[in-house]
Amino acid sequence: MAYRGRFAPSPTGPLHFGSLVAALASWLDARAHDGTWLVRIEDIDPLREAPGAAQRILNTLAAHRLVPDELPWYQSQRSEAYDAALAQLRQAGRLYPCPCSRSELNAHGGQHPRHCRERPDWNQPEPFALRFPVEAHDGHWYDRVLGEQPLRLVREKDDAVLRRKEGFYAYHLAVVVDDIAQGINQVVRGQDLADLTPTHLCLYDALEETPPTYLHFPVVCNERGQKLSKQAGASAIDDTMAPRNISQALTALAHRPPGNLNEGPVEKQLEWAVSHWDPDRLRRA
Repeated sequence: MAYRGRFAPSPTGPLHFGSLVAALASWLDARAHDGTWLVRIEDIDPLREAPGAAQRILNTLAAHRLVPDELPWYQSQRSEAYDAALAQLRQAGRLYPCPCSRSELNAHGGQHPRHCRERPDWNQPEPFALRFPVEAHDGHWYDRVLGEQPLRLVREKDDAVLRRKEGFYAYHLAVVVDDIAQGINQVVRGQDLADLTPTHLCLYDALEETPPTYLHFPVVCNERGQKLSKQAGASAIDDTMAPRNISQALTALAHRPPGNLNEGPVEKQLEWAVSHWDPDRLRRA
């Protein structure tokens, strides 16, 4: 199948350096395979969205010559698809309503004190989340950088929320439904998301779809060893310094460009990076 990959940022603020590294890694892997690279804005949580952030993200990508091959998708426009997936899961008996609070679940070791899973009540008056039930599982899945990874899930304790009590769709649901809809067959993302993959693989199975191949690269950390993020105080990318940013992002991906390319132009940096792209360097790093 023709390669189809994507970069899916959340518009909680402008892109920071760690996000640029993620965008560049997915773009390079797609280009190195003569594939299609897409951008999807994950704007399903309006409480966390920053005004104007989505367009600013697209502007930053364009300033660094990372332009998607198709028009960007916005998850805020995908409610019908998510509802259809929830209906499919409910019909298959793979969904249940859960009013339990996080403190209740923590107090009972992840088990549901109201027995939501065994005795689902779809007509209860209080708000409830929609959870995806999983069975105990002890297997493996393969990652192009990490190699063979454990696929371990605990019954009930690892049941994932697919729609929150407030009515917002959860990341687990939206990312799988949209990857299916866009024909994504290669997912390149940070290693901080690797632990979510077992749940996603189970969702693909429940929806009777073929999962993509995964590549999880090392994330960029700050001087305190924390993942670089907006919550950890990461500053916005300076779009006027695109050659420097690309050079530093390539170095973070263990693809240090030659000295004559450190100052750009960006097109030459990216041309070199595509021809030298080697995920094994990420594994060694």
